[in-house]
Amino acid sequence: MNLTNIILFAGNNAQQGNGSWSSTLIFFALIIFIFYFFLIRPQTKKEKEAKKFRDSLQKGNKVVTIGGLHGKISSIQDTTVCLEIEDGGKIVVEKSAIAQFETSEKKEN
Repeated sequence: MNLTNIILFAGNNAQQGNGSWSSTLIFFALIIFIFYFFLIRPQTKKEKEAKKFRDSLQKGNKVVTIGGLHGKISSIQDTTVCLEIEDGGKIVVEKSAIAQFETSEKKEN
């Protein structure tokens, strides 16, 4: 039985007077429960992990931005980070733009 059949079945019972509002309320509570555990909860967990990552950034860490820039953190402000890139260049990026720590493994061709 798929979701469409369940919805139609609930609608037919309500129209015929055989169903009760309690079954409809249980159905909607189940939908809300599913949305919470499959959509809302994982998203908040992911946001907490991202915040924890941003708070763990320290001067000297080698990082990669979401744009693909590799650099070393030279200073940290409240919401921004100054990255030292190749040849001594420096750029300022938002903390939220840092995707991950740089892996030290280099691929040889």
